Amino acid sequence: MNKRELTQFVAKATKLSETQAGKTINAVLEGIKKALGKGESVSLVGFGSFGVRKRAARRGRNPRTGKPLKIPAAKVPVFRPGKGLKEVAKGKSGK
Repeated sequence: MNKRELTQFVAKATKLSETQAGKTINAVLEGIKKALGKGESVSLVGFGSFGVRKRAARRGRNPRTGKPLKIPAAKVPVFRPGKGLKEVAKGKSGK
């Protein structure tokens, strides 16, 4: 499912126009991005949690040349699925 299909699904499920559903989805995603940008986490009970983790600096290798290089430390977004989402993915019924 891509963003357009999700927008159509939300529009049908909520009886909103596709434009309104698209704006709603964009607002939710923007809220998640802003929270992560501040280093906060976002928890959606039954779905999962979004957060930010620090990844340590490490040594790597350029795949084109084979030359070693240093990969700097970085903050990366992470997602941890909730129990309900895990059950749905396993094929069990969930909400």
